[in-house]
Amino acid sequence: MKVDLTADNKKVSSRAKVTLSGPDVDGSAIFTEYDIGGWKYVHIHLELNGNPKMLKPGKHAVHIHEKGDCECDGFKCAGGHFDPGPSGNSDPDTNHGYHAGDLPMITIDKNGSGVLETITTRVTLSDGPVSILQPKEGTSLMVHANIDSNKTGAIGSGVSGGPRLACGRIEKA
Repeated sequence: MKVDLTADNKKVSSRAKVTLSGPDVDGSAIFTEYDIGGWKYVHIHLELNGNPKMLKPGKHAVHIHEKGDCECDGFKCAGGHFDPGPSGNSDPDTNHGYHAGDLPMITIDKNGSGVLETITTRVTLSDGPVSILQPKEGTSLMVHANIDSNKTGAIGSGVSGGPRLACGRIEKA
């Protein structure tokens, strides 16, 4: 099925926003959920800027994390990747590639800026088992220092993007 976001039968069913921050990195994202013929599609527009020494040129992993807490050192309190089940395993490395929160990478230019435009059907903003707005503790959007290898690895191996550079709580807009 071809998804036409300009189609007359599309309806914006929900929106969310994120303000990301980290050491020498900041950005924002808008999540827009479309209902097209009863199917949910979430469009994500992420803009990121930072000091090129911190936010190095090239590709960086982007994920939705299972908790909306970005207040601790290294953003570890955001938990693992959003993966609600039915046999969820949110460890960033060991179940990687199959998490609902896995997103395409953002490409950063030589000035420390980048934009990611993507669509996902793995999550929703509306009520349901894969809603990123429903968990009591919230969810967050995370940008990592490294690429996402899209491979599964050992716990702590960093194959899913390594250090966490910027984090922001996903909130209903």
